[in-house]
Amino acid sequence: MKHNNVLPNQHFRKGWQLRVKTWFDQPGAKKTRRVNRVKKAALIAPRPVDGLLRPAVRAPTVRYNNKLRAGRGFSLDELKAAGINRKEARSIGISVDHRRKNRSVEGLQANADRLAEYKSKLILFPRKLNRVKKADSDKATLAAATQVTVSAVFPIAQSANTDIKRKIEGTPAATAYHALRMARSDKKLKGKREARAKAAAEEEKAKTK
Repeated sequence: MKHNNVLPNQHFRKGWQLRVKTWFDQPGAKKTRRVNRVKKAALIAPRPVDGLLRPAVRAPTVRYNNKLRAGRGFSLDELKAAGINRKEARSIGISVDHRRKNRSVEGLQANADRLAEYKSKLILFPRKLNRVKKADSDKATLAAATQVTVSAVFPIAQSANTDIKRKIEGTPAATAYHALRMARSDKKLKGKREARAKAAAEEEKAKTK
C-alpha cells in the first residue's frame, strides 16, 4: 500500500435488512391487474378495451424509421381526407393530435385509408336508448356487436421489406473504391511527378547540347 493512508475499515453492517427491497407481492399484483382489466372492460363496454384508434407513424431518426408504430393521434389533414370532423372524432373512438403534421403523401394516405376502414366497420351506439339518431346503427347491428378485448382495434402491420439483395447485371468496368484510391493517389503525387518530369526534360535538353 502506497503512501501514509488510513487502512480500509469500512463498516457494512448498519441494518442492511431495512434497506433491502423485496418483491413477494408479485402474484397478488398480477391478480389485481387482471381484476382491474376485467372491471375496466365491463365499465367501458362495448367500446374496445385498448382505447382509441391510433395512427400508424414512423419514429424519427434513421435508426428507428424502418418500423411502424402507433402514434399519439391523427392529424387534422388525415381527418379531413377521411371526411371526419375533428370534434366528432373523439366521440367515436379516434385519437386526434392537432400538432402533428404530415411530411409525406404516402403516410397521409395510409392513415386516411385506416380511418376509412375503421369508419366502415364502426358500430355507433345511441347516447340514450330512447333517442336514436340517423347516424346510429340499426338494432340488429347493435345486438350483434362484440367488445374487442384481445388487442388493438386495428393492429399496425409492418410493411414488407422491398430492399432485397439483387445480382448486378454485367460486370462493372471499374470499381468505385479503385477510382477513389487512384484519384487520391494522383492528388498526393502530383507535385513529385511534375518535378520529376521537369528534371527529366532538363536532363534531356542538356544531352542534346
